[in-house]
Amino acid sequence: MKKIEVKKATKIFGKNPRRGLELLKKGLNKKEIKKKTDLNVGVSEASFHVEANEIFVIMGLSGSGKSTLVRLLNRLINPTSGTILIDGEDITRMNAEHLREVRRKKISMVFQGFALFPHRTILENTFFGLEIQGVDKKEQIERAHYSLSRVGLKGYEDSYPNQLSGGMQQRVGLARALASDTDILLMDEAFSALDPLIRREMQDQLLDLQSDMKKTIVFITHDLDEALRIGDRIALMRDGQIVQIGTPEEILMNPANDYVEHFVEDVDLSKVITAGHIMTRAEAVGNDRGARVALKLMNDNDISSIFVVDRSKKLLGVADADDAAAAIKAETPLSEIIKNVKSVQVNTHLSDLFDDISKSPLPLAVVDEQDRLLGLVRRGAIINALAGNTPLTKETEVQNL
Repeated sequence: MKKIEVKKATKIFGKNPRRGLELLKKGLNKKEIKKKTDLNVGVSEASFHVEANEIFVIMGLSGSGKSTLVRLLNRLINPTSGTILIDGEDITRMNAEHLREVRRKKISMVFQGFALFPHRTILENTFFGLEIQGVDKKEQIERAHYSLSRVGLKGYEDSYPNQLSGGMQQRVGLARALASDTDILLMDEAFSALDPLIRREMQDQLLDLQSDMKKTIVFITHDLDEALRIGDRIALMRDGQIVQIGTPEEILMNPANDYVEHFVEDVDLSKVITAGHIMTRAEAVGNDRGARVALKLMNDNDISSIFVVDRSKKLLGVADADDAAAAIKAETPLSEIIKNVKSVQVNTHLSDLFDDISKSPLPLAVVDEQDRLLGLVRRGAIINALAGNTPLTKETEVQNL
């Protein structure tokens, strides 16, 4: 479901921005328009959508337009042209009262500079948004306490911002956004002012919170590693334009142009590409089908081993041809010859597969959270992916075990 939908949103700063729109339509770029008219194109015809419950990262270098774009989403900056839909409602056409209502109930924002009131306690800073909304005082306090506990600040309610570290202050900003209980979080360079270790901790905390709270998050960053680590999808910007949108793997494996390719060239692929990206289809047999069926499938597909699953496709293990032949002669069930096999989750990064694949005589089984078999990963697929080659994607291909 599309929580946010942006259609050709454009923002031009300066006098007579309509003149800039005309020049954009004629094909002039940001630099050419600046030179010709002294107008600054902040965002140029940006179109994208954000699904409910996803983390959508907008990234780019300084001046790319990413912070301008995120401020268009709640109309802190009014677009020059274009459409911005929140839950299907066009906020560009809303009057001031309607817009305030949307901001209060649907959208929260976390800034880079913490934006805490120095004269208010941490608890008071946290329930400030609820206070503005006119929420009952008792509920304000309860929700603020809960949000502070979620971000690891229980016990700091009576402290003041200057008594907290930068990382802790940013947690207060996040707690304040969570206390408002809006569906959408806009996070503008929220972790950029933090040192690398604290930034990593905040990224982990955001991912943990997201797994429970299922917010729709638009996250702005100039840090590619941060974008790759937390984003479900990434929009990469340059000179006010979105040059590519895709999952981290799609952007790394299939850059849209030379600019994107240069942008991602130093990324460690092993920490981004997952087992799900390089897996191929695995032949499997139900444990109730018997050793004869298992052996026939192995012979038909020219493989020496086969995965065994139950009726729900949950992985039980692996059976090999020699054991299946012996089971047929002894008239023993397939379940008695199943051996353990190493499995990995579909979202496991390649860097976490190296040890397992080096020790396993068989390809690794790829499973989902319910241990249902999805496919397999071979050594060659890992090597191909790390070399930057697109792995095999032919779903019907069966790989030897």
